Amino acid sequence: MNLHLQKSKVKNQELQVTITGSKSETNRLLLLQALYPNLDITNISNSDDSEVTQKALTFTHHPSPITQTIDVHHAGTAMRFLTAFFSIQEGKEVLLTGSSRMKERPIKILVEALQQLGAEISYVENVGFPPIKIIGKKLSQNKVSLPANVSSQYISALLLIAPKLENGLVLTLEGEITSVPYIKMTLALLNEIGVQTSFENNTIKVNHQPSTINHQPITVESDWSSVSYWYSIVALSEIGTQITLSSYKKNSLQGDAALAEIYKDFGVETLFNENNTITISKEKAHNLLPLTQNLKDCPDIAQTISVTCFGLGIGCDLFGLHTLKIKETDRLEALKAELTKLGAEISVTNDSLHLQPSNSINENIAIKTYQDHRMAMAFAPLALRVPIVIEEAEVVSKSYPDFWNDLKAVGFQIA
Repeated sequence: MNLHLQKSKVKNQELQVTITGSKSETNRLLLLQALYPNLDITNISNSDDSEVTQKALTFTHHPSPITQTIDVHHAGTAMRFLTAFFSIQEGKEVLLTGSSRMKERPIKILVEALQQLGAEISYVENVGFPPIKIIGKKLSQNKVSLPANVSSQYISALLLIAPKLENGLVLTLEGEITSVPYIKMTLALLNEIGVQTSFENNTIKVNHQPSTINHQPITVESDWSSVSYWYSIVALSEIGTQITLSSYKKNSLQGDAALAEIYKDFGVETLFNENNTITISKEKAHNLLPLTQNLKDCPDIAQTISVTCFGLGIGCDLFGLHTLKIKETDRLEALKAELTKLGAEISVTNDSLHLQPSNSINENIAIKTYQDHRMAMAFAPLALRVPIVIEEAEVVSKSYPDFWNDLKAVGFQIA
């Protein structure tokens, strides 16, 4: 489904948008709920990724045949978290597979770490990549090491099953750590349900936790990655534009909350209200100087930021982006290709993006989304500048199913 976005303008009134719970928090809590069934979760994400995770976890409640096949489609978080989860499900055999792109996304580092702990996992097609066959068993080892610059999802996958290991887990990270906020998110959620953890220097320890946990309800904070597109919309709008969104915390566990500080350079201010909403408003003109940011703690907002800079006609140098090459697509090359079509002068390396200032935007360009939800949503705000076409627009359901309806509600003209 291709969507044609006419040149639009945000309605000149105070607007309110409700965004579903964080995909990152939801997927972690769903796995913990499967391990500790008395855990009560509210405001869970309605994203495809979370629905895939929920469906997969129901397999633990049914007698399984010799080997049960679980297809996670494009859901990378589900693939990683479920690999760890099913490795400790004694007596269950699972074939974990996904889309053609998923079969190109590496999982060897996580598999080898689980094998160090005693897991029984084998590759079905290509070594180092899904699909994988997992035979669940009791894991008695408790020490493992990983390169510190790998995807934080590998690390979080191990931490989430750690309380169920009979001796807990001691995880050593070797080198400079990437995406620290996502690791801290996982540890904070473990602490919230009563699991004791520590994170000192490059060593993380998680204690064994018996079958009972703190059972007070946990409310999932709304997704900061999803709100990034609204920051872009406000940044590209007239001074005075403001949008209120729910529900957000000032002391967020999500690394993408860095948006509130970064977007000050674009003239956007963030007000945290007492009712767990935020109001983002365009208070002044954007900074004309190129933006320089190291996004190693929040790489998922790189697409939004680079497109915002292009829409405003300013340059940017973004660093710490090495994990973007193994996402739903190679996001750095995808950004280079699509921004170039729009008239940008851009270059990328294995871990950085460099955009030159520009004075014009090519109109009615069809943006290829590469089966990547963030490509679709990051480019959509450019309709505030020029007409634009978003190919395979339905891909937004992976993380933000209501995205196009929400845009229409605030004034975007979409056909």
